[in-house]
Amino acid sequence: MGVVNVTPDSFYPGSRYRSVDEATEAAIRFAEDGADILDIGGESTRPGGEDVSVADESARVLPVLENLRARTEALISIDTRKAAVAESALRAGADIVNDVSALEGDPRMADVVAEARAGVILMHMQGTPKTMQQSPRYDDVVSEVASFLARAAERAESRGIRAESIALDPGIGFGKTVEHNLQLLAGLPKLRGIGKPVVVGASRKSFIGQLLSAAPEHRLFGTAASVAAAVLGGAHIVRVHDVREMADVVRVADAIRAAAPAPPIAVSGESASS
Repeated sequence: MGVVNVTPDSFYPGSRYRSVDEATEAAIRFAEDGADILDIGGESTRPGGEDVSVADESARVLPVLENLRARTEALISIDTRKAAVAESALRAGADIVNDVSALEGDPRMADVVAEARAGVILMHMQGTPKTMQQSPRYDDVVSEVASFLARAAERAESRGIRAESIALDPGIGFGKTVEHNLQLLAGLPKLRGIGKPVVVGASRKSFIGQLLSAAPEHRLFGTAASVAAAVLGGAHIVRVHDVREMADVVRVADAIRAAAPAPPIAVSGESASS
């Protein structure tokens, strides 16, 4: 999944596309470089990010989406918490709604997704973008995030969203410390146990910067390590800023994962030799 931020204030300057043409051409390059999904967003959800109006967000993303729909067969996701923006984007040809609020930010969002029979990504976040990094706390971050996502999927299905259309995102960097993020990456097999595809977005995020003492523009190799870990941990989709480079990482990590021996089958009752 390639990140297409049509915003002036995303945390990574290299992902800010300030015009329709610039964003469109970047997304087309992503598709050519191996992105299966193009994720278009018009509101930064970085820590401390300010809310954007429906009108401004729509004006940023819809022209880009319409251009892309005419030029690529790649899946297109709309990264938004607002039902009105999602509704317009789906009508313009988007396939997926990527909602960092897990359908809780707008009471209409579940209905919009269900009526369009669209895909949806439900993400865990502690707090809001403005408050999420103010002393996040968990007793067991992996178990708590897994429980939240399982409940979110159940709620989505109860609102009419198809079970096979739901993917889950642990929300790396969204209300988590460095240690929380590392624990979630290490604990991805538990999230896979929910039975839905898992999405991981760790690309160039601050926990990598803190581990490496590096600014966002110098976090490419740290991102590669997190992407490899995500794939080996069972992630189905990785959301990245650097599609060409990370596509290579994914291919190698996926080949290693495929070569791993199958886990032994537990046998209950009599032993296999009896």
